[in-house]
Amino acid sequence: MSEENGYGRVAVLGTGAWGTTFARVVAHAGAGVTVWGRNAAVVEFINDGENPAYLPGIELPGSVRATTDLRGAVSGADLVVVAVPVKAVRPTMEAAACAIDPDAGVLSLAKGIELSSFKRVDEVIAHSAGVGEDRIAVLSGPNLSREIAEENPTATVVASENLELAKRIASTCHTPYFRPYVSTDVIGTEIAGATKNVIAVAIGAAQGMGLGINTRSTLQTRGLAEMTRLGTALGADPATFAGLAGIGDLIATCSSRLSRNFSLGHRMGEGMSLEEALERSPGVVEGVASARPILQLASGAGVDMPITEAVVRVVEGDATIEDMGHMLLSRPRKMDGWKITLV
Repeated sequence: MSEENGYGRVAVLGTGAWGTTFARVVAHAGAGVTVWGRNAAVVEFINDGENPAYLPGIELPGSVRATTDLRGAVSGADLVVVAVPVKAVRPTMEAAACAIDPDAGVLSLAKGIELSSFKRVDEVIAHSAGVGEDRIAVLSGPNLSREIAEENPTATVVASENLELAKRIASTCHTPYFRPYVSTDVIGTEIAGATKNVIAVAIGAAQGMGLGINTRSTLQTRGLAEMTRLGTALGADPATFAGLAGIGDLIATCSSRLSRNFSLGHRMGEGMSLEEALERSPGVVEGVASARPILQLASGAGVDMPITEAVVRVVEGDATIEDMGHMLLSRPRKMDGWKITLV
């Protein structure tokens, strides 16, 4: 890989399924990759060529190495990829900040809103690591990690206010099975990635209750309307929600048991409590963690998000799964579309 086309030295922070998968993608695109993680056993497994904790049966290239040394991982990297849960982004970036090269790009794979501040992940990175927004990009799309690890063809969006940065990162992760598009709409890409997780919890619950395709399609469509209303109120381009980061990611997340958010909702729809469903989850369920801050963002912007509100009430114990349907179907009639016009 030439420096003109992409980054040659990449650090991936996080040894979960998505972080490990993305490290594999970048290695296949030609970069040398260092993966950082806290768990020494997982790090050792990665150095042996596999991550059985999160991607059993998937072979990793020899150019992917792992370490528990955070500052050592980011030191000298041209691109730092943040693949930790949203709640871990701030402490991780604060700890890594002094070792990040002043010219390095930072790419976020995390999807959600920080609970304590209601900030997007790109804003958290900028604040915690002292990195300008022109050096930050976010990646989102219909990207179920297991399918990508198995090299099923897929596309994604790399968004940054710095188009040249987005293009360079796209070159860094472009492989025969992984096709990145670029965008300058960071707000839209972030809001789409965060809110679709909440919608997936609701759709999973409906599926778990045995409801059919009509219900799922209704929730997907009205969920997309919620995403678009919030995003545009915060300054996003509404076209973003019609693309890969919007409807593309929403369809994938709301259709597969590979999605932790959909699967958690599905288990609750079958009768499990939230605590029981979370215990069965192989990782952080961002739709649960981000539901309340997303609703707070919407409230501050004067945006109506009934599906998100229903999920918040269920996960906070103020309503049951069965109540969710009644809350949504008993709402006032309105014109179809993502804008709210009562009739």
